[in-house]
Parts: sequence; structure tokens; C-alpha cells
Amino acid sequence: MNKDQNKLRIIPIGGLGEVGKNMMVYEYNHQILIVDAGLMFPDNDMLGVDYIIPDFKYLLDHPGQVQGIVITHGHEDHIGCIQHLLGAVPAPVYATPLTRGLIEVKLSRNGMAGKADLHTIQAGETFQVGPFKIETFHVCHSIPDAIGLGITTPAGLVIHTGDYKFDQTPVDNWPTDFAKLAEFSSRGVDVLLADSTNAERSGWTPSERVIGPAMDEVFRNAPGRIIIATFASLIARMQQVADAAVGHNRKLAFVGMSMVDNVKIAQNMGYLNIPEKTLVSLEEALHLPKKDVVLMCTGSQGEPTSIIGRLAAGTNRQFDLEPGDTVVISSHPIPGNEEAINKTINRLLRRGAEVIYEALSAVHVSGHASSEEMKLLLNLVRPKYFIPIHGELHQLKRHAALGKQVGIPQENIFVFENGQVVELVDGNLKLAERNPGNYVFVEGDSVGDIDQDIMREREQLSRSGVVLITIPLDKYSGRLLKEPEVITRGFISPEDAEAIIAAVRKKVTDLVNTGLDDEKLITDAVRSLLRNQTGRRPMVFTAVTKA
Repeated sequence: MNKDQNKLRIIPIGGLGEVGKNMMVYEYNHQILIVDAGLMFPDNDMLGVDYIIPDFKYLLDHPGQVQGIVITHGHEDHIGCIQHLLGAVPAPVYATPLTRGLIEVKLSRNGMAGKADLHTIQAGETFQVGPFKIETFHVCHSIPDAIGLGITTPAGLVIHTGDYKFDQTPVDNWPTDFAKLAEFSSRGVDVLLADSTNAERSGWTPSERVIGPAMDEVFRNAPGRIIIATFASLIARMQQVADAAVGHNRKLAFVGMSMVDNVKIAQNMGYLNIPEKTLVSLEEALHLPKKDVVLMCTGSQGEPTSIIGRLAAGTNRQFDLEPGDTVVISSHPIPGNEEAINKTINRLLRRGAEVIYEALSAVHVSGHASSEEMKLLLNLVRPKYFIPIHGELHQLKRHAALGKQVGIPQENIFVFENGQVVELVDGNLKLAERNPGNYVFVEGDSVGDIDQDIMREREQLSRSGVVLITIPLDKYSGRLLKEPEVITRGFISPEDAEAIIAAVRKKVTDLVNTGLDDEKLITDAVRSLLRNQTGRRPMVFTAVTKA
């Protein structure tokens, strides 16, 4: 057999070295399986960017080789890129019922309703995608219908956990499938790829059930409306809020298109059970007594355009914060969002709301395994090779250290980031070539048109402002028709602007009077002048017009 025909290539497109935009490629005999297609939220310095998707140029360079896409669960960091991926790489998509429903909502919102080849699978099902035998197993997470994968090719058996935790008392009474993990181990697992999100958290992640008593306490003590912010795909949390609303005789309304759409899907599929008398529209809720109302919405990450973000800024159109409102932030900050969340909490407090968040009460627990659960997984599976996935580099490194603690040899643990290819050949794992693992920025309808250079320019503009200079010249004599126009934005205070603008005008006039009309040279001279006089480095743009 050709050696290439007994080689499994593992290619991380996204999710390694970062939190979000998870996408893993498995390639055997020039046939490709994709696992997950997620997005990532932008950092604070990525101005104007709506979200970030993986750079899947590798897939575009191998047209016709993608046999299928398997999605492990319905969170945005695993499905948020699906419309972009299918638009470029059409392929069958395999997902559990709720995950498929959430994908259908997303595709419909993006004008792709009915255009994708979607297949429903069940946790515990085995199916074939090209040369890949895929055995699914249920895992606990903060959304129902989450699965991990056992992927078998002639090169060996690989376990891909997806996001998981070992909740012994999950709210849906469906724990992680330990028996399947043990069965994989008895066969011999060549490579384990496992979620690293909480590798730095000691102990065990608490059960989702601890949220129930915390919600009860909030509902018992809130004098007015309760406004709960969480992710639009956090179906389990919606059920817990609905249960608390029933127990305390409150009416529940969901706010925001994405949340309302996801609720409908989850209800229709039986994953969300809310009594008809409890669930009301937002319009109805706004006319009920405040003590009888719960509103559930997005904005738990401090997003300025979310419901909570607009409430904090006082710009929400449908309703505003009122005295007696209690706002619950039911999520954990995604790395990089801490500052935005803290600002949002402070603004809510200034506007008179009572704000309850994870540091004050158990209104949120993580859906990811902590270090003791990670060690238990490693001991259950006993893989020959271990690759930490899903996390920033420090989380991957910590997860690797846990692997070493439970006896996996250091040389059999591979820590790397997006784009690094590894190959499983004859039972041995080795590093191969490295592909680009770039960010692809999405801004409105623009996908990939914004690059890192533009991001740096925006960051510089946000820090130091801009100076715009227009120089009108006579096209025959080259002399000034009138004084240069100088406009500053975000660069200097109005009190100081007059003197600086006068100095810039004089500098430009002196240069032009010497016969200079080269925009770059004038720009460089002005930039040097401003740096010497103010110590700052604004963006400077010069336009010479001739009439």
C-alpha cells in the first residue's frame, strides 16, 4: 500500500491558540472530514469587526475532497461559520437534532434556507463519511445534544471530545457516555484531542443543578422585573429560568431575534418545556406588573449592540431600565471580553439596576471540564498520543502538563496552534508542514476584505487620531490658490488645536512655496512636525488638488 494511503493528517484550522472559531480537518487518502465550523468574537482592539471566522484556504485549495462536516454541538464557536463554509465548500452536514435545528435557523437568516445537505444523527450512532468511520458519543455540556467523536481510519482511532464536562447530575439526566469512552480505550486509542478551556481551573466543574437554587434566590428577592442575559444558544439555561419563573409565578418573555428563533426550535423539538401560560410576548410582558415579569435576552459578553449593551447605554428602543430592575449576567467572560463586561456592569449599576453575576452568585457554571475531569478523561481513554485543543496557548500548555501528570510520556504530547499539520503513520504521530492560521474578519457583508494592516491602522486612529490636509494648487503655476485646509479628529483638544493647525498650515505653505507638491514628502514633514510639537503620532493624510 502507498504510504500516503495509510496516513491520517490532522489539520487545525481554528480553535488552537485561541478561544473560539473551532474547526478541525481530518484528511485520509486525499479525502477530508471537517469537525465544527465556529466563529470567534473580536478583541477590544479589533474595531468595527462583527466576528472572526477561520481561514479555510486549505479547503479551497483542495476542491472536491471534502466528504462531510460533523458538528459536535450548537454553540456559536462551533456553528457560527457554517454559512460561510458551505458557501465556499458545499458538503453534507451531520448534526444531532437540536444542533441541526440551530444550524437551519442560522442558514435561513443568511439566505441559505433549504440549500444545505443536512443529515440528522443521534448520540451513540455510527455512520460512514468517505473513509472515516464515525462513532458518536454523548457528552455533557451547557447545551443539549452535544457529542464527541470516535474517528476510525486504517491509520488508527482518534477521539475528538468536542466541548465536554463530567456532570454527574445533569439537568437533563443524560451524563457523558463513560462506557463508550472505556470501550474506545479497550480497543486502543491512537490520538486523543480534548477540550482545554478550563485546564487552569482546579477541581471539578460544578453541576448545572447548582444554578437552580441560585435562580430561586434571585427570583425570591427581586422586587421588580428580572432581566437575564445569556447566550442565545444556551438552551439549558433557558429551561432553568423557565422553571424558576413557573415556581415564582412570573411570566417569561424572550427578547431578541436570535434568542426567540432558538427558543422556537428548542420547543418544537422537545428540548425546552415552558408552560403556555408562563411564556408571553415582549409586548405583553411590558404591560404586566413589574414583579410578575422575567425578560431573557442576549448581551452577557458586554456586546454594545446587544439588548443588555443598549440597556446599559440607555439606547434600547423597546424598553428601558427602571427602578427595581434586577439584571442577571448568566455567563462566564470569554477571554478578551472582561473589560467590556465590567464596563457594562458598571453602566447598569449607574442606571439604577441591581446586577448579579458569577462572582456574586452561582447564576452560571461552566460547560467545560476542569482539571480533575480532564485527568479522569485521560485515565479513561489512555491514548498513545495526546493533543490539547480548544484554548489559548497557556491553556493548551496546562492541559499538556495534566497529561504528563497522569503518565503520558512528554514526547507523546503535542502542543501546537492553528495551521500546524500532524500525521499519524504506522501508529506514530509526527509533525508535518505548517499552513497559515490567519483570522478572517467579518464586517457586515464584507468577509475577508479587512486585514491585519487595516486593523493596525484603525487601532492607531483610535489611539492618536487623524490629521487631514487639503492643498489647493493652481495647475499652471503650482502656487497655492488659498490656505491649506487642516482638519483634526481625535488628535488634540480644541484649546490646543488652533496653534497646532496654524503651525501645520505654515509648514505646508513653506514647503509648497519651495516648489514641493509631493504628497508623501509633505505628509512625512507634517508627521515629523506633529511628533516634535506634541509627542504624538496621528495618522496624517494629505491631498494635493490642482485647478
